[in-house]
Amino acid sequence: MTSLDEARAHLAKAREFLEAAELTNDLQLFNAAASNAVTSGINSKDAICPALTGRTEKSDNHAEAVAELKGSGSAGRDSSSTLSRLLKLKSKSQYQAGSVSASEATKSVGWAGRLLDSAQAVTPS
Repeated sequence: MTSLDEARAHLAKAREFLEAAELTNDLQLFNAAASNAVTSGINSKDAICPALTGRTEKSDNHAEAVAELKGSGSAGRDSSSTLSRLLKLKSKSQYQAGSVSASEATKSVGWAGRLLDSAQAVTPS
């Protein structure tokens, strides 16, 4: 698989998870919405990096993912703070006993949408 094929595959997943985030947010399933938004955002990062640099790292370390995005060029640098905000909701939406609020879920869907827009802008069709 070429880096462009990889970017396109992650872009498709980012779209799918964003749609799931929007639907679950509409159903007031806020943890699911935020979790899907986080997954969408990670896939957008995994589309942006190979589209711009020819590769992406797979790491469970959130700081490394943000740093990789930041180092991938101006589009990545501009998106890195959005990914950082989004990743801060990963544990709360997926692992912790406390729940994501309606406001946090709505914000996470918006952040994931911005990351997807950035990924689409740098990934050739």
